[in-house]
Amino acid sequence: MSLASTKEKAAMTTPTARVEISSPSVPALAKFAARNSVPVSPVVRAGDWVYVSGLPPVNPETGAYDILPIDQQTRRVLEHLKACLEAAGSALDRVVKCTVYCSNPAYFATVNAIYAEYFVDHKPARVFLCTAGWFGPFDIEIDCVALAK
Repeated sequence: MSLASTKEKAAMTTPTARVEISSPSVPALAKFAARNSVPVSPVVRAGDWVYVSGLPPVNPETGAYDILPIDQQTRRVLEHLKACLEAAGSALDRVVKCTVYCSNPAYFATVNAIYAEYFVDHKPARVFLCTAGWFGPFDIEIDCVALAK
């Protein structure tokens, strides 16, 4: 039997470990969660992986949507993303992939410039999607997948 087939056999017969799943509290989004009845966790940690939901640019003090230009919306969303990652034991430099959802392709350059301020040396994989029929009073959401520290 070759070494490769021995490893394959071991992988098939090894029992899977139980992965602990938790949803840490994120103070910056607590008022938003209390104000809106949305069945979603802002962040979930599953073992060594952290999943951050698409986050709108809500005001952390009121939980409401403020009407803001795209640069301020983008900064606020990235600050929420950072807070979620930290609450789950991760950080921006541990992000593996982001998905940016935006209401208008004309915002790409502005969003990209601000995004680059947050991901300076470490540049995760990313998708930038423009969606038709945007549903909220804001123009951007960003979700991500990261490794815990």
